[in-house]
Amino acid sequence: MPTINRFELSRALKQFRAIKLPLDGRRAAAVCIAVLVEDGEPVIWLTERSASLRAHPGQFAFPGGRIDPNETAAEAALRELKEELGIHAHPQQIVGELDDFATKSGYVITPFVVWIGDFTGAVRPNAAEVARVHTVTMDEVDADPRFIADPQVDAPILQWPFRDLGVHAPTAAILYQFREVVLRQRNTRVAHYGQPVFAWQ
Repeated sequence: MPTINRFELSRALKQFRAIKLPLDGRRAAAVCIAVLVEDGEPVIWLTERSASLRAHPGQFAFPGGRIDPNETAAEAALRELKEELGIHAHPQQIVGELDDFATKSGYVITPFVVWIGDFTGAVRPNAAEVARVHTVTMDEVDADPRFIADPQVDAPILQWPFRDLGVHAPTAAILYQFREVVLRQRNTRVAHYGQPVFAWQ
């Protein structure tokens, strides 16, 4: 497992050229992959969305959401991190971006990798949006994905095995690209992977 500190994270992301996508009638959104250090170990936060939400209830997600008018994607990602988890991060803590990902539900998501660093505080999830927060180790991130066929989907659906659960694209695709770029130093693209029907109907 490669060392994950701010320098190594920044170096890996600087060697990667993120692909930007036009909206083409879709809505713009942004998410945070927040990398922190707990008890000397680098981890990331993954949330489960509240069951009461109108869009994608109960699904796994990174902190994030729609970009407001007159707001940049980076500003939106950091705002959502604060609103959903109570974590304040400065723009200087953004160390890079991954590829934009177009969802079947009509969004173009821009993923930002944010260095939180040593963390001894408390996460304060917004119960209206977040049902649960998972702290995910890099060993868990480094799991090989599974690929699932569905006759209703015209591409293999990427599934990331998480403990006794399965996380699907788009979240799984973004996480897989983070693994490939940061942990494996490979410029792997993920836009072609399918998304399960429940994620967009």
